[in-house]
Amino acid sequence: MKIAALLATLSPERPVLIAGPTASGKSALAVEIVAAQGGVIVNADAIQVFTNWRVLTARPSVTEEAAHPHALYGHVSGSAPYSVGHWLRDLEPILQRGERPVIVGGTGLYFSALTEGLAQIPATPAETRAEADALPLADLIAGLDRVSASKIDLNNRARVQRAWEVQRATGRGIALWQAETPPPRLGLDMVQPLVVEAGVDWLNARIETRFDQMLRQGALEEARENLSSWSPAHLSAKAIGAPELIAHLQGQLTLDEAQHRATVATRQFAKRQRTWFRARMQGWKKWHPDD
Repeated sequence: MKIAALLATLSPERPVLIAGPTASGKSALAVEIVAAQGGVIVNADAIQVFTNWRVLTARPSVTEEAAHPHALYGHVSGSAPYSVGHWLRDLEPILQRGERPVIVGGTGLYFSALTEGLAQIPATPAETRAEADALPLADLIAGLDRVSASKIDLNNRARVQRAWEVQRATGRGIALWQAETPPPRLGLDMVQPLVVEAGVDWLNARIETRFDQMLRQGALEEARENLSSWSPAHLSAKAIGAPELIAHLQGQLTLDEAQHRATVATRQFAKRQRTWFRARMQGWKKWHPDD
């Protein structure tokens, strides 16, 4: 569906949610919607919240931010922790102001928390996480309660470890916490939800050229500015291409090797995003940018 046809189906009064894989053109779509119908573009990307990576995370440029209202981009220190709970709290004042939000990003958990609710689970203590990091997957699984274990993918270490940490830290299974999830802030019946479904070949072709564009726009210089404060433990270090460019600056990779690895990592990330969106966003309207 072309953008003009899509705009004709959207009410200017209701919020719009735009989810999609990296490099799929979802941010450009958000700009088109706000330019035509008004509103504020709100970030729903877990890495674009950090101030220290603009080019490498494809955050809007200073010029783009000045052209239309933007919110929740680059407002968090690169060394700070940040979670979906932080994002929901930061989003609340924007919703309360009454300006129509066009929320765009690739972090599916942000959208599910917004439209389905978020369990109010206490933060995991650092010592509990360190203990979990040291345990093999089988031991983590053995430590789960039966109900929680039946509701998660036991081959997914991240999810198993999260469930183990919650049970260890709170004495209650994660399934019980999730059963007490409060109502969503914006249910799907209150918004216009769109998920960008880009063809694999079309998307991969864009990904292949994207890192070249980022290098021309100053990604290597941006990495050099981050070198002295670099820590793989920071959530901002998950910016795709950041570990590779830092490794290049540290003499561990050539620039060509760094670019190749970053491109492969981007393709793999986009594949995981597409899988997540297909599984969790079946009720969302599909928009195909490559039509």
